[in-house]
Amino acid sequence: MRLLTTTILATALAAPVFAADPELTVFDWAGFEEPSIFQGYIDKHGDSPTYAFYGDDDEAFQKVASGFKADVVHPCSQMVSKYRDAGLIEPWDTSKIPNFDKIDPKFLESEVFSDDEGVWYIPTDWGATAIAYNPETVTEEDVSTLQVFVDPKFQGRISLPDSSDDVWALAYLATGVTDWTEITDEQFAAAADWLRQAHQNVAAYWADPSEQAQLMASGAVDIAWSWNDGVTYLRADNYPVAFQRAPKEGSSTFFCGYVNLKDGPGSEEKAYDFINAWLEPSAGKALLDAIGYGHSSTEAMATIKDEPAVAEGLSETGAPILAQTPNSPEQRERQLAEFEKIKAGF
Repeated sequence: MRLLTTTILATALAAPVFAADPELTVFDWAGFEEPSIFQGYIDKHGDSPTYAFYGDDDEAFQKVASGFKADVVHPCSQMVSKYRDAGLIEPWDTSKIPNFDKIDPKFLESEVFSDDEGVWYIPTDWGATAIAYNPETVTEEDVSTLQVFVDPKFQGRISLPDSSDDVWALAYLATGVTDWTEITDEQFAAAADWLRQAHQNVAAYWADPSEQAQLMASGAVDIAWSWNDGVTYLRADNYPVAFQRAPKEGSSTFFCGYVNLKDGPGSEEKAYDFINAWLEPSAGKALLDAIGYGHSSTEAMATIKDEPAVAEGLSETGAPILAQTPNSPEQRERQLAEFEKIKAGF
């Protein structure tokens, strides 16, 4: 299954999954092509943008840096500085984005996103990374701690994301760290040692939420470090899955959004139409239903505040949280290099 899904993903990444409006190319995570999320764009132009997909933020950056042409890309917050430092993006003109002032200010606090030169990032969506598990084979006591990932009882029964940011968020939490903006050498070493222990239990590193859902639905694994969408997909298929966001060490949160690539091959006007469709309040419900994520717009969140999926997957838990906000590029590169060694068995 790992080989099959990896082959399928590689094929998907080699070219757009579907070519639609040729005047706008969106380079995005698989799953975000759901038309209801940007319905306003379709209403105006009669079709979806052309999409190309990736499964990992670092992979997406490398492809764009190597010359892949698109108009907008959907990185998570900790990646924006890399796009800026590489000179790949330009600021958005917020005068062309009527709902920009509806974005919750907490998503724009970093100078990486907004400074004297302009607004470099339009946050759109956010979610949690926590423990997805099969309650028919795993007990609540088992998942009351992140140490379930290193428990010998579950050797060969867990899956972790093939994402450096997410696995390091897990490892830092598991070793008592909830702020990754100031990591000491000792904290890094402790987290790396913990990840090496967890690696012994890993049946597969999932490349995207669909693959994670397939691994769990097939019975290949019982526990995964999961985003909201993996749980959403499993529930849509009536698979028994629970989402533990309050183990004693805590869980992680992240947020993502769109950057405007320099010299995009398509229509700049349509790039703004796409962003404006995303920021419509109606996109909140569409995003929640399709993927299980929250929306950056306070108006959009107000429309879904009473939804059960918000209560379970997005609300406050009282447990510690490691927020995946921007950290130093040097630290991210160090983590990425170490993660590659760990996956290789070193």
